[in-house]
Parts: sequence; structure tokens; C-alpha cells
Amino acid sequence: MFEILKTRRQQKYRTFSYPDGPAPSLPERFAGRPEITPGCPQGCRQCVDVCPVGAVLAPSEADAPCIDTGRCLFCRACEKACPRQAIVFSGEHRLAASRRQDLVVGAGSPQVPVDERAARLFGRSLKLRQVSAGGCSACEADCNVLNTLAWDIGRFGIQFVASPRHADGLLITGPVTANMRLALEKTHQAVPEPRIVIAVGACAISGGPCVDHPEVCNGADGIVPVDLYVPGCPPHPLTILDGLLRLLGRID
Repeated sequence: MFEILKTRRQQKYRTFSYPDGPAPSLPERFAGRPEITPGCPQGCRQCVDVCPVGAVLAPSEADAPCIDTGRCLFCRACEKACPRQAIVFSGEHRLAASRRQDLVVGAGSPQVPVDERAARLFGRSLKLRQVSAGGCSACEADCNVLNTLAWDIGRFGIQFVASPRHADGLLITGPVTANMRLALEKTHQAVPEPRIVIAVGACAISGGPCVDHPEVCNGADGIVPVDLYVPGCPPHPLTILDGLLRLLGRID
């Protein structure tokens, strides 16, 4: 016991100071918000054809492609395929959006602010019921990371609860399989109004790698109304936290 206490004292304070301080450093391999350069040659579709989920939208006659980050797996296949290096995945972790259409990124697309509806409804406290609607556990794991000492999401008044009847909203992961559709609908109905819904990960937003499979519903927003979309496969914990804090009006 004394050795444990001694070790803990030596470790000192381990929680990130973000957002009051700098954001945690991200690894070089992190793929964030894509940056797209216009001026693609007419007829070039290499980035479009290589995308495994159809997230790269064909360029107009003399412009540049767009990337639907809600479908994107951030695999960088389009970045590698582009002969002009017109697509580059940056280190920008701010990916969340309130509207589905704002997830489509083109050349010069601005960073769209998140609607602070939750701040007006719930103030400084937000209780979420997490629903894994057929996910692979990757997005679920990164949500769980937010409960660790380094992230300590509870300091912002955000907590995951066991019952939807004690929740202010749902945090959904997974493509919503056919077997989970009714369960998701009933869980949503059990959350008292006013309530919010957060879709985390490419699967929950659009179906991810399972898109258009007959056994999935291509994400949550065809079943329940979604207030916040957090792209990624899976999203980094910093991306999830940023989206939640912007939804609550804690950061711009």
C-alpha cells in the first residue's frame, strides 16, 4: 500500500490541462481534417476510384474532389493515390459538426462551428448513455479512454450513466445493425426530453466499412435525430472530447 502511494505521489498530477492549456500531442501517423488543393486535371478519378467506402466525391470539371469525412475511414488511400498530392490529411483534430452536410470537406471549406444547443439545455452537466449498435469496439474503447485519469471527462460535468432514464442523451457507436434497430429506438424513447444524440465514428454516421450492407441501417440518423457527428475510424479521444466541449459551449 505504501509503495502504491509513493508511486502515485511521484507521478504527480497526470490530467491534461486542455482546453485551458495546450492540447495533448498527437502521433505523426494521426490523420485529421483533410486539406484539398484545387486544380485537378479534368477526368482524373484516381482518388475517387481507390476509396473503399465512396467517401471521395468526384471533382467538378476543373475543380477538386470533396471528402465526406462522415464516411471516410481516414485510411489515406486517396492521399497516396493522388498524383498531384492535392489531398493531405492534416493534424487538425477538430472534426465534429452539428449538421451532416458540414462533414463534406472541399477546397477551402471553412471550419463550421458546432451548435451549442446542449449548453442551453443542460448547462454544465451532461449525462450520456452509450449505445454500441453493432460496433467493433474501437470507437467504444476511445470513448472509454475519456474516463481515465489523463483525460478525466468528469471534470467537465460529462458522465456516462447506466440507464437511459438517467441520461440527457445518447452516444451511439456502430452502424446500427438490423438486430440493434429496435433496441436503439426503445433506448432513445427512454431518455427523457429534452434529449440529444451524438453519433461517434464513421459507422454511426454512415455505416462505415459496412455501408449499404442489407444487415445495417447505415448509421444512426436514419433511426433517431442526431445533434452531433464525430467522424473517425475510430475518432481520436481528443476529437471526441473537442466535439463534446464545443457542444456544451466550453470552447469555440
